[in-house]
Amino acid sequence: QLQASGGGLVQAGGSLRLSCAASGTTFTIDDTGWYRQAPGNKRELVASISSGGRTNYADSVKGRFTISRDKNKDTMYLQMNSLKPEDTAVYYCNADVSFFFGGTQILWGQGTQVTVSS
Repeated sequence: QLQASGGGLVQAGGSLRLSCAASGTTFTIDDTGWYRQAPGNKRELVASISSGGRTNYADSVKGRFTISRDKNKDTMYLQMNSLKPEDTAVYYCNADVSFFFGGTQILWGQGTQVTVSS
């Protein structure tokens, strides 16, 4: 299970920090990421971080957003600065997990709304 939190309403230029906590003791987390989906648009990758710490960002958020993870807490974060109205969307966290008993799965969080007012 992934539980996302931290969304809200913020003015343009403001900041928000999203968190995504993984629960369960039967898997390890490999690559993780944040996606977003605005009304009428497809879900798009915002940022990802590998198990080794390699990060990747969408061009639209480079220099403004930072993805990180705390492996001890099985928690991922997305620090969003200099927010723009076009960042308004539902944000979803995602994780590739490997089960101790074998097999892999992609988990999704429930989504958290981010609204940026102009």
